[in-house]
Amino acid sequence: MEIKQIETRFRETSDSKCSFAENGMIATQSLQASKAGSHILQKGGNAVDAAVAAAFVLSVTEPQASGLGGQTMMLLRIDGKVMAIDGSSRAPSLAHSSSIYEHDKSLGYRATTVPSTLATLWYVHKQYGSLDWAQILDPAIHYAENGFPVTPLQHSLLKREQEKFNQVGSKSGLSYFYKDGIPYKEGEIFKQKDLAHLLKTLVKTGIESFYRGSIAKQIDADMRENGGLLRYDDLALVPFPIEREPLVRSFRDVEIYTMPPPGSGRTLLFTLMMLDWVPKEILYKDDVTRYYLFAQLMRKSLLERSDRPFDPNFFPQIADNADMLDPLFARECVMDIIKDYDKTILPFIPTLDELHGDTTHLSVIDKAGNAVSLTQSIERVYGSKAAAQGLGFLYNNYLFDYEYSYPEHPYYLRPNGVPWATVSPSLLFHDEELWMSLGSPGSERIISTLALFLSRIIDENFSIDQAMKAPRLHCSLGGRVSLEGERISEDVIRFLKEKGFRIDMREDYSFYLGCIQAVMLLKNNKGFQGVADIRRDGAAIGF
Repeated sequence: MEIKQIETRFRETSDSKCSFAENGMIATQSLQASKAGSHILQKGGNAVDAAVAAAFVLSVTEPQASGLGGQTMMLLRIDGKVMAIDGSSRAPSLAHSSSIYEHDKSLGYRATTVPSTLATLWYVHKQYGSLDWAQILDPAIHYAENGFPVTPLQHSLLKREQEKFNQVGSKSGLSYFYKDGIPYKEGEIFKQKDLAHLLKTLVKTGIESFYRGSIAKQIDADMRENGGLLRYDDLALVPFPIEREPLVRSFRDVEIYTMPPPGSGRTLLFTLMMLDWVPKEILYKDDVTRYYLFAQLMRKSLLERSDRPFDPNFFPQIADNADMLDPLFARECVMDIIKDYDKTILPFIPTLDELHGDTTHLSVIDKAGNAVSLTQSIERVYGSKAAAQGLGFLYNNYLFDYEYSYPEHPYYLRPNGVPWATVSPSLLFHDEELWMSLGSPGSERIISTLALFLSRIIDENFSIDQAMKAPRLHCSLGGRVSLEGERISEDVIRFLKEKGFRIDMREDYSFYLGCIQAVMLLKNNKGFQGVADIRRDGAAIGF
């Protein structure tokens, strides 16, 4: 890996998708959130202040991907210490597998778990932030009250999801996020008065009213009226996030710190550990070989994840879990894949292909070397499509992410159980020094997105903007290969079909294939480089 070459290849762009700054940088999926985070850094806030302020703005300006009704996880590096913050939501006390029907899992009031984003952001700011709570919330209040222009992406998603919004009997989500039942047009100003009022209440009361006061009572009443399962007691008993030890492994000469279970950092590390064992003369022989091996490595990683579910809150329920991050096991898996390269048809495992899910990610590094990699979500696009009446935020639909058939499964639906997550916020170190903060949304595509991004930088000396723009491919456990069809050669597609893969052609720079938000602390020069993926909204802004 040639650090100097990686840094000098970088090119800024006028649209703030690729940016350079001297004193700190933040990359998010919303222009407004990035502006807010950068402004907080300029006012003397640290990386945690900037991340929390930006996360609140994302709850306002990117409602399709996250909000106060969801959950948040992150990696922090503060004063030289790295920690994982597990802000998992919890299943309501009334949520039992026998009381949840297929339709309930993804749509409407019965699909939601206990919102934990607010508890997580409040806790992290209180423990590690430096600015006043009111300063942190002020940007989000501004955008909720005064509005922001609807982006082309948001307009298209509103059109796509309109039928599902209409399926919620109360039409609560429809009334908040559509204009007289019609999707907002591109450029129209979208204001959220109820959400602004809620945020102002949080400035005065902290989070007490949301979990144990008047707001909690409103949520309870809303749920009872609409047949939901969430109750006042569920909100009152929500735990603060758990500080966990991050998972750490090496890829080439880089140390990668990432999210432990119930996040999916294990799967990312296992993918990279296998990649580490592939001889470079084989991996980079040609595009056909490279993409075939990537598809196989991704499929193997998802198989190991499904075979080794692990919830640290219920660890006695699972057998030995160590093998997945054992370098020798990774080598054994790679040798099997290379050995089977010439097989015509592969033994695919029948499984449903993961098609949905949306999330948001932000990355930030400040001038003192503090860093945050934060991923938050309301699960699918616009969550459950049901909104909290009078409060302006969407409920999540995380009940989709539990196991319903096998009681011995660590993520079997049980009261107070946590959902199984695919998030992998990560921090990278080179020569024992902080180098990069990065992450992506995209459900199981998070793993393929990050693995491809990192391999292009570390193995091929791509700059972070080149790696972000490069073609992407993802392979599901069932052998469904999603790819940016026009950007990947016909030879690759033909070969994958011959090997038995099913091809899912996506548009160039596809929304479906992840959204890198990355910040790099330069080694050969002073300053920071940042990228916000061109596949979605957002910006990288520093000062």
